[in-house]
Amino acid sequence: MITVPVQLGDRSYDVLVGKGARHRLLELLPVGAQRAAIVTQDEIGVAVDAGVDQHVFLIDSGEEAKNLETVEDLCRRFSAWGLTRRDVVVGVGGGVVTDVAGFAAAIYHRGVPVVHVATTLVAQVDAAIGGKTGVNLREGKNLVGAFWQPAAVLCDTEVLESLPPEEYRSGLGEVAKCQFLPGGEGLADLPIDEKVARCVEIKARVVGADEREGGLRAILNYGHTLAHALEAATAYSALRHGEAVAVGLVYAAELAHRLGRIDEERAKEHRSVVEGYGLPTVIPAELEVEDSELLTLMGRDKKAVDGITFVLDGPKGVEVVTGVPDGDALAALRAVR
Repeated sequence: MITVPVQLGDRSYDVLVGKGARHRLLELLPVGAQRAAIVTQDEIGVAVDAGVDQHVFLIDSGEEAKNLETVEDLCRRFSAWGLTRRDVVVGVGGGVVTDVAGFAAAIYHRGVPVVHVATTLVAQVDAAIGGKTGVNLREGKNLVGAFWQPAAVLCDTEVLESLPPEEYRSGLGEVAKCQFLPGGEGLADLPIDEKVARCVEIKARVVGADEREGGLRAILNYGHTLAHALEAATAYSALRHGEAVAVGLVYAAELAHRLGRIDEERAKEHRSVVEGYGLPTVIPAELEVEDSELLTLMGRDKKAVDGITFVLDGPKGVEVVTGVPDGDALAALRAVR
């Protein structure tokens, strides 16, 4: 079992990575927790025992369930059960569950402790780590949310063995992203436990330095500007998140190359890494979405403060870039068609 600390002062916590990590839930619950509200989805099929009185709260499946209506319904059920600040919310599932459960925990009674048991690769290497919670609006992804750090995260790599192949492959999009961030060298060659732990370490260092995305943390959104636009434009139904991120990484490399930030060889490296994980490098032809619509959606991205804000590779590594001309952004889109 690998323990990765997320250093945030008096809100620091551990991420436990390894086979059977879910069985360590009781020892990582907040001290004094009386009851546990287990938030999950019917198809997750991962049972946990919090070691205290617990009740299961099911939410609907799919990205379309990640909305304010789901959060309101969950909070009302918390209230009917009598959930208090002395209790704990436990999110068991992938990114949709950890985002919804974390956001509900953040706002119910103005804050109830939360622990995540991440059951998908996307959740283990990214979504469950770092305290960013949120839900979608029709206008864009993750536009409503809160920063609410968990008390602990358990990444049980045993449950990954039963993931559908397409779901596992989706998680590899976030792994591919980590390869281009500091500490990502050699990531592809690691066994799964070490791969997950390395991705968690990369994110933990960034979160520890910039918890609320004042600057550095935005690099964790590498590839996500186009990815979120593609997801929103297709009602979160045409591409899995990691697939969209994969296309977004190639797009970001094409844009960085057009802007003279990286050379052609580095841009090709992005395609090679993405292809190596069996992920798409272009926008699927069947996606009927105009470039102008994608440009508008990218402009609504939550990190946009001065026109469209991109995270791009460059001489100093991956960093935030503002003021990119629309013409360049559109030309790079055509390169991934």
